[in-house]
Amino acid sequence: MALKTKLLLIILDGVPYRNWRRLMGNLEGWVQSGEARVWKMRSVLPSTSACCYASIHTGVSPQVHGILSNENRFRVGQPDIFSEVSKAGGKTGAVTHTYWSEFFRSYPFDLIEDMEYDEPGGPITHGRFHSMTGYNLKNQMTPSDVDLFATLTMLTRRHGIDYGILHTCTLDSMGHRFGHDCHEMDHACYAMDGMLAAFLPGWIEAGYEVMVTADHGQTDRGHHGGHDDEMQDFALYYFGQGEGPEADTLLDQLQLAPTVLSRLGVPVPATMKAKAFLT
Repeated sequence: MALKTKLLLIILDGVPYRNWRRLMGNLEGWVQSGEARVWKMRSVLPSTSACCYASIHTGVSPQVHGILSNENRFRVGQPDIFSEVSKAGGKTGAVTHTYWSEFFRSYPFDLIEDMEYDEPGGPITHGRFHSMTGYNLKNQMTPSDVDLFATLTMLTRRHGIDYGILHTCTLDSMGHRFGHDCHEMDHACYAMDGMLAAFLPGWIEAGYEVMVTADHGQTDRGHHGGHDDEMQDFALYYFGQGEGPEADTLLDQLQLAPTVLSRLGVPVPATMKAKAFLT
């Protein structure tokens, strides 16, 4: 069954709203030219990575899906974007941290068997993962973002995925090391923006709508998890034909999953109670 459109969701982990708007010159240029729109979005609480990942894809809060910390992980029980797109006959792709495979395919993650798989009919049709095993402040253990963007592009060309998600922890890891008001972060955001710019036009030309956003923000001291605008707020850039709200509207992270499904033409499950922000 053909879906209504194709969509890629790009998650740049741990970038506060102000760093998106002041440092992401390529993304902001598309907004300035009228070819993209941008809104502020607020994360769930706790504003911790794993909690946010599960909420991004299920559209329910951590208090409902039960992922309440990075350490408390299991296969989530609620319907999610992968499961619903696959159920509708679409093909999904993931180029992400291993947590996404654990939450939406199987737990625990097997480093040998689960690092790369192709499973027609499974919730994640084509999965390519990285673990960041051994991560610490002196060694981020993050893959090159060019490699991740290229891998997602490969999945679009080789397998014709209808929905794809890319998730990278580079900027979150840089924030934990250096904070968000420093030379190192200025350059890291500049580099990420430039790497993304090399792939974004090709995705659009291939017929994909694209969303570029974060899972949560981060403070100048490199922290997130709590109830603070810097920790919770980030930008969402949208490239596509959908009609959205006024530019000053504050979006809720729980709106993301139903919005993605509605853009794809996939029925939104009853568990996703937040209203889609694009029509």
